Amino acid sequence: MQATFLSKAPVISRHRKPAIAENAVFSIIIPSWNNLVFLKTCIDSLRKNSRYAHQIIVHLNEGSDGSHEWVVEQGLDFTHSAENIGICYAMNLARTLASTDLLVYFNDDMYACPDWDFWLYEEVKKQTSPYFFLSSTMIEPRATGNSCAIAPLDFGSHPDNFNEAALLETFAAPPKADWNGATWPPSVLPTLLWDLVGGYSTEFSPGMYSDPDFSMKLWEFGVRDFKGIGKSRVYHFMSKSTGKLTFKKNGSHMFLHKWGISSKVFTQHYLQRGQDWTGALEVPCNTFKFRLSHWLNKMKRKVI
Repeated sequence: MQATFLSKAPVISRHRKPAIAENAVFSIIIPSWNNLVFLKTCIDSLRKNSRYAHQIIVHLNEGSDGSHEWVVEQGLDFTHSAENIGICYAMNLARTLASTDLLVYFNDDMYACPDWDFWLYEEVKKQTSPYFFLSSTMIEPRATGNSCAIAPLDFGSHPDNFNEAALLETFAAPPKADWNGATWPPSVLPTLLWDLVGGYSTEFSPGMYSDPDFSMKLWEFGVRDFKGIGKSRVYHFMSKSTGKLTFKKNGSHMFLHKWGISSKVFTQHYLQRGQDWTGALEVPCNTFKFRLSHWLNKMKRKVI
């Protein structure tokens, strides 16, 4: 039997400012787990480098490192859990404070480059239906084989050694076309669409593989516009909060059993992740390679 993530119902709370800016474009949700130095850098970048006004909502997991006092001092909207409830519950709880029609998921270990929001919103305005999922493009200090990111471009691995001036001078220079396969933050979609598919699936708590699972739920609902925007850029420090976890579910196995295919097959054959954007996606062609991957997934499900 698989262990549960939470041993008891957590103590949670919600805090909203008396007035929300009427001209806010995005409701930006930032989950954070005792990561104050990163959170400060993240929110500072959003305030300095955004073209538009936005509602910023933080979910504090624990917040015992001074994060709780800081978000109160800053007058931010936030939700709070006395223990770490993971990404899925955090996102779903923080969404209840969202006041705009567009929901953004942003990681606290990211720095928003100038006009990150302008280029995302320009793409939003081109949409002819509310069924779309867009992502910004990450600049990362290390190459990991992620074809959606611009890497390696090292401006620091922590706010303490962050070369902000150099990043601001050069972030827009590397060419990057719009790309297929949006699954991870920073991401934006209509709040209505988030609600229609039920937000993040809490069976994936604390969060491993919850991103591709969310994209699969959108795919099943009929979404075909999974687009990464090359000009919308953020710097990703690549801090790993998952390293602090004492309990992790096998998200890849859960994804396979839930959907009948692996996350790899979904992102490669359905989302075509990392390929240059050429238009709305279609159901994959029934090629030999596609049939073989499905057969291998079927066999794998029987042994794990």
